[in-house]
Amino acid sequence: MLFASEEPTLFDMYKNLGKNRLVYRIHLSNYVKKGLVKEALQVFDEMSQSDYRVFASEESTLYRNLGRMVKKGLVKEALQVFDEMSQSDYRVFASEESTLYKNLGKKRLVYRNNISSYVKKGLIKEALQVFDEMSQSDCRVFSIDYNRIIGVLIRTSHFDIAEGYCNEMKPVGFSLNSLTYSKFICGLCKIKNLDLINRLLSDMDRVGILPNFWAYNMYLNVLCSENLVDVALELIKVMGEKGREPDVVSYTIVISGLCRIGRLDNAVEMWYTMIRKGLIPDNKACKALVFGLCGSGKVDLAYELTLGILRGQVKFSTEIYNALINGFCRAGRIDKAQAIKTFMRRNGCEPDLVTYNVFLNYCCNELMLEEAEKLIEKMGRNGLEPDGYSYNQLLRGFCKANRLDKAYKLMVDKMETKGLVDIVSYNTIIRALCKTDRSKKAYNLSEEMELKGIVPDVVTYTILIEAFLKEGNSNAAKTLFDQMIGAGLFPDRVLFTSIIDNLCKTGKIGMAQSIFHDMLEQGVAPDVISYNALISGFCKASRVTEALGLYEDMQARGLNPDEITFKLIIGGLIQEKNLSAACAIWDQMMEKGFTLDRDLSQTLINAINS
Repeated sequence: MLFASEEPTLFDMYKNLGKNRLVYRIHLSNYVKKGLVKEALQVFDEMSQSDYRVFASEESTLYRNLGRMVKKGLVKEALQVFDEMSQSDYRVFASEESTLYKNLGKKRLVYRNNISSYVKKGLIKEALQVFDEMSQSDCRVFSIDYNRIIGVLIRTSHFDIAEGYCNEMKPVGFSLNSLTYSKFICGLCKIKNLDLINRLLSDMDRVGILPNFWAYNMYLNVLCSENLVDVALELIKVMGEKGREPDVVSYTIVISGLCRIGRLDNAVEMWYTMIRKGLIPDNKACKALVFGLCGSGKVDLAYELTLGILRGQVKFSTEIYNALINGFCRAGRIDKAQAIKTFMRRNGCEPDLVTYNVFLNYCCNELMLEEAEKLIEKMGRNGLEPDGYSYNQLLRGFCKANRLDKAYKLMVDKMETKGLVDIVSYNTIIRALCKTDRSKKAYNLSEEMELKGIVPDVVTYTILIEAFLKEGNSNAAKTLFDQMIGAGLFPDRVLFTSIIDNLCKTGKIGMAQSIFHDMLEQGVAPDVISYNALISGFCKASRVTEALGLYEDMQARGLNPDEITFKLIIGGLIQEKNLSAACAIWDQMMEKGFTLDRDLSQTLINAINS
């Protein structure tokens, strides 16, 4: 018996119908059609052990079922059944054996089937074990098998293992195909493994195949992101020489990379090359060039290379129009900006919120506040609701014009009702109040802000602290500083230095020293200016020994004293009449290429001669 029946099968239910050849054949045929191989063989066993003779047609029914299994990809199962049948009393025809063993390649197909099954289940380790077993068996492994398994490793980011199998292929004369190489390069681009990419490209040169455009462009993108634009430029050249002419995407990537590092002349040259080769730049290409040129103030050139020479060939996006409008507004050429807005409308591209905000920003910068208010109203009429940025620009304009009452009224009456008041809104007015020496009112506004659920940020504290220091109210500044630290907000180096400098100028050296230590504890590295502020305080307080300690400490941290540092230290030492030390520092100063000013050098000389 091929299969031992442990439980009653469907066949058992038909026993009461009687045992005759017709019933056997009907059941056998039905099971075969349904793919129920086990049940079909049970029927065949039962029939062969009965008094009925088994004809070739019944055997053929089973063989046809094996064919169906093979066609469905169930090669392993078909071979198992075939082996059991071969070892039984069933007659196996040579044609059937040839079909399964020779034409299908029994071992290879089983190996491939198992590998595929493991891969589908995500069991990559097991798939590799089967592949290794296959390659070490007497079953011949083809290049396609290596390409498939390496493709799986690439897809699952097992790049080191994939490289190992690549090296294993070479001695037997196999190579990756272009698609697998291209996928490998794309995968390596994601982790920026440029060394391995270069080795793969060398291998491809050796076997005479090329990456596809996708791989080339991803590699170009990685090179430009790593600022290796010269390598990218060489690659563009090589692509053309090898017959893989760069496409618009290739040029766009390199142009964008060149603009990002400020090599605008090269970017423009690449732009002309692309057009000369008959390629029409798309919106992404235009955006890369326009953003790069406008960001460097070359708005006229940006306009000429896009709207100028490509008019009618490219449907420009709103982003491109907005970048050009912004560029002309920043250059103070509002008429040109207005003309572009008219042109974009004529070409079916309606101004959006960003467009209006650009013009609003210009009006507020130029204190054209009536125009700005009209623009806000116009936005609403055109179905574009002004956002927080829009109102904050208008708020900034009122503050810049010192119309603080109107600014506050705008914030409370309009912005607050629309839910558009944020920390930027309050900081704008707080800064304006501090600039007009109304620090107390600014502080009260910060408290009002907190009551409304808006938490002060680093900017808020910085504005208030610097304002109180400017007024000489160091106690209030120190209180705010402690509040800031307590809120988990940490000053930057500029604020720390500003606080230290102001405290030293008001004679609060101990407090300044404490802040300097806080700076170090917070992991904020002081610069030369920070050190000079405290050194100046120590020297003025006749604490030159401590100033010298800072002088040594800054050098130990890799900071070189500047001219101011040397003058402060030498001046302090002269004041303490430590002339030998002053001369020694003077020597160090000259070694660094600095010279004392006439007054201080004369003071030192007079002190030595006295």
